[in-house]
Parts: sequence; C-alpha cells; structure tokens
Amino acid sequence: MRYANNPILTPRDLAPSQESMKIECLLNPGVFRFDGKTWLLIRVAERPEQREGEISFPLLDDANRITVMRVPSSSPELDLSDPRVISYKGSDYLTTMSHLRLMSSTDGVRFVEEPGYGPVFGSDAYESYGIEDCRVTLLEGTYYLTYTAVAANGVAVRMRSTTDWKRFTDYGLVLPPHNKDCTLFDERIGDLYYMLHRPSSPEIGGNYIWIAESRDLRHWGNHRCVARTRKGMWDSARIGAGCAPIRTGEGWLMIYHGADGDNRYCLGAMLLDAADPSKVLARSDRPIMEPSAPYELTGFFGNVIFTNGHLVDGDRIALYYGASDKVICRADLSVGEILENLRKDL
Repeated sequence: MRYANNPILTPRDLAPSQESMKIECLLNPGVFRFDGKTWLLIRVAERPEQREGEISFPLLDDANRITVMRVPSSSPELDLSDPRVISYKGSDYLTTMSHLRLMSSTDGVRFVEEPGYGPVFGSDAYESYGIEDCRVTLLEGTYYLTYTAVAANGVAVRMRSTTDWKRFTDYGLVLPPHNKDCTLFDERIGDLYYMLHRPSSPEIGGNYIWIAESRDLRHWGNHRCVARTRKGMWDSARIGAGCAPIRTGEGWLMIYHGADGDNRYCLGAMLLDAADPSKVLARSDRPIMEPSAPYELTGFFGNVIFTNGHLVDGDRIALYYGASDKVICRADLSVGEILENLRKDL
C-alpha cells in the first residue's frame, strides 16, 4: 500500500550542495536504523543552472572540486536524446552529478537533515561523474555502503563502512566496470559473506543478477548467475537487486527491479534458497509494484519505480523508493503476501 501523502521528499525539500548548483532529482535511498531513528541515504542529483544557448554539466577535477563543462546547444556533435546522458564528441557524460545525503525521521515519513552528519561525495577519479544508488547493510555491528561509482572509465561498485556515520572506511572499487546494483546479505551463511551484483554484457548475455562470496568482505569470488531477464515479460531488458534479502522461514526473499524495452521499471520478488542463495526457488511472474500514480508516471525519467532500501518489522516491509527519477516515496508491503503470491507463480 502506497503512503497516502506520497511523495515524502521532493527536490524542493533540500538545499543544493553549493549555490551554483540546482537539485534536479532525488533518487533511490538506502535505508537503515540508527540512534533510534529511521534514516535515508538519498541520492541527490544536481546540475548547474542552464543558460540559454548552452548545455552545462558538472564534473570532478583532479582535486575533487566540482567544475562545470559548457557546450553550445547548437553543436552538431551534441546528442541529448537521453535526459540522463550527454554525448559530445564521442564521449558520454551525465547530465547531473549525484552525491549522497543523510536524512532522519522519528515516524518514518517526515525526514530532516541533522547537524553533524554531512553529505557523502565522490572522492577520486573513479567517482568523477558522481556516486549513485547506495545500498546500506548492517552486518555484525557495522554499516556497509555499496554504491555505484561513475567515471569516464565506466560504472563500477565501491564500498565504504562506518559505525557512526561520521567517519568512514573506504574499500575502493570492489567490482570493476561495468557493474552496479550491488547489495550485501546482512548475515553470513555458513562462514561466508554474500553479495548480489549486476554486471552487464551487451554483446553476449545481458543485464542479469549475479552472486559472489567472500571470507573477508574484501576479496570476492565464485561468481554465479542467479537470474536472467525474461523475453516478452515486464523484466525483459534488465534486472537488479534491491537491498539486503530478507530471511524468512522459506528462504531469502529478495525484492528486485526489472525494466522492459520501453524502460518501464517495476518491482518484483524472488525467493532464494536459505543455504545456497545462488538457487532461485520462486520468482514473480507479475510485478509486486508497478508505476501507476501520477508521481511515478511523470518526472525526470517517467514510468519508473526503483528501490534499494527497506526496513522489516515482522510481516511489514517499509519500502522506500524513487519514483520517475525525481521524488522519494514510501509503500508498506507484507512479507506473507509476497510469499503467497510467489507460491502461486511456481
């Protein structure tokens, strides 16, 4: 069930990181509990104010300062067919640069920024186009952040950790390009840690969900494909994991996103084996959520529901999601209902 007062956050609710920038979008927060509150780690996408006759977009320079590249809008070498990407002289850039912003709530729907908890920005050349879509997993008393690092070299997975949200340990790139949609399981299975991730193979293969394992959270191996896209269905073009799968009596319940050839993004579910999560026991034939509300159909990039964060209390899942690549929303789902529908799809 969608929260009646969605969206809960819009670009107007936050201030830009600096005066020269404008917030275009709020997207896909990581979600966690800390200090007795619900917290969101929101992806904030910014760009410079646009001037007539030119297209401008931000980049990080070698000193990690935001710089602005300006291109005449009349240039024949400029391709603006995708609102998310600028192609210029054979190179691709992002129309916006994203960083991560912390916001907290005592009731799960009204969020504010708290003093002392600063934003998380890109830190080097591997994040020069920004950082995106962070998943947060509490594992053995430490919060692990797995997120997409974007640069001219490609899209990769980076990891940081923290215990207080003020000091962070940076693990660097844990998966090289092209990879994203990475989330950690929130407990070991046997003596191994597990992660889900999404490498892309455009010539042979596709955008599939994979799994990897580790003994130390730093070195990952035994990569296996868990699930593929399905031709002619709602998840025919690409799929990717949400946040940490939910342990249930029947296995690991994973909420994931899928998109079709028209870039319509919906949410579905998979049930993974409790002892060997590389095995899929059941999978949604139909979405568990699909874009239907006005704020999900129209925005920066419409017809999109995308999640990488939720909290679980018994049977209830408090799901936080990005809608139309513009605003943040909430919905409440039932673990039992999702499992029951998965049984019907077997």
